[in-house]
Amino acid sequence: MKIGRYEILDEVGKGAMGTVYRARDPLIERTVAIKTVPIAQLQQEGTGAESRFLREAQSAGRLSHPNIVTIYDVGEAEGLAYIAMEYLSGATLREVMNKGPMPLDLALDTALQMAEALAFAHEHGVIHRDIKPANVVVTGQSGRIKLTDFGIAHLANSDHTHDGQMLGSPRYMSPEQARGREVDGRSDIFSLGAVLYEMLTGHYAFDGDSLPAIVYRVVNETPVAASSLRPQLPAELTGLLARMLNKNPEARPDARALVSELHGLLPAAPQPPAPPPASPASRRPGVLAVTLIGVTLLIGVGVIVSGRFGDAPRQAAVPPTPPRTDRTVPAQPEEPQSTTRETSVKPPSTSPTVSTRSKPHVEVDAYLAGLDKKQVELRIKRTELLLAYTEQHPDVMQIDRQLEQLRIERRQYLQQLKKNRKN
Repeated sequence: MKIGRYEILDEVGKGAMGTVYRARDPLIERTVAIKTVPIAQLQQEGTGAESRFLREAQSAGRLSHPNIVTIYDVGEAEGLAYIAMEYLSGATLREVMNKGPMPLDLALDTALQMAEALAFAHEHGVIHRDIKPANVVVTGQSGRIKLTDFGIAHLANSDHTHDGQMLGSPRYMSPEQARGREVDGRSDIFSLGAVLYEMLTGHYAFDGDSLPAIVYRVVNETPVAASSLRPQLPAELTGLLARMLNKNPEARPDARALVSELHGLLPAAPQPPAPPPASPASRRPGVLAVTLIGVTLLIGVGVIVSGRFGDAPRQAAVPPTPPRTDRTVPAQPEEPQSTTRETSVKPPSTSPTVSTRSKPHVEVDAYLAGLDKKQVELRIKRTELLLAYTEQHPDVMQIDRQLEQLRIERRQYLQQLKKNRKN
């Protein structure tokens, strides 16, 4: 069986929007995932739905980001509209979450990666519209996540619905989306808030015995405070979560601000103590020298960036948490697509004021400090390149690879410290 030039290897799964296949691209000998939607089904969405599907998929294909699945091709063949994209091996976030509440650092890191992907997409005019655990894939041992279904999600939640109905994932959709109104990037933030709430507590933010009950709660009710289900959660995190789930889109943080706040919360996750470095004494002078050089370079780059890009968005320079390993869990079916009718609503509720947290004192390890400051330096350089050129600039991808290597090196060093403590 073929779809266009792609040779179908096997079927991966089915959903409300069509079928997903694993396929082979004979031109470059690459395995890809093919998501298909019957053209007849697109035409039922209204005039121009077919062209909108292709246009939105092409827009998503221009997004080049480590946390967004790469789209290679879009087209039509054999009565199907299809999207050829990166084939991902790994578990979905839905499968990971089915084991129960996630460790705090793991939940924060996952939400941070999702927020970084959304910030990049929103800055390039692309809204996802269907953020849910089944559309997040956890890949590799470093725990890198990838957001999927840009483009198809837009079709499923398009403004051109019929009979006053709307498709979507009710437990994660925003109130404005549930009411069939026009949405923007703040709708994605609400959906991410519902996912984060579930990662932290093991409970849906909005649930019910029937679809209308779920939609009513999304539109009208505030979920049970996450701190009542998991009392050890930091107050700053529960405050941020409340703002993400605010019924009023204006009260929610945008994706870039959310990235900054999540960075600031990462140190609140449990951290291993920082003992003296276990590396040979002969390496210590070199490590200190690298640290001093890194600080000097960071200050120099910071001055340049401040002078040239004073108004550019900035991310908090916070050392990342050690990456985690994959979790193997039984496969679970994808969150079903559901159909709802517009629901009457009450005035939106307000969210609690977020308190300011003083950061705890942490003993500094010279080697880790060097790695972390180099990460900050590379992030500043990456921002400068993105602003001065485009996201496709080859230097940007090189810096991404360097950042990934630093994360790997940091994890290996922490593992060695842990091993030395046991000995």
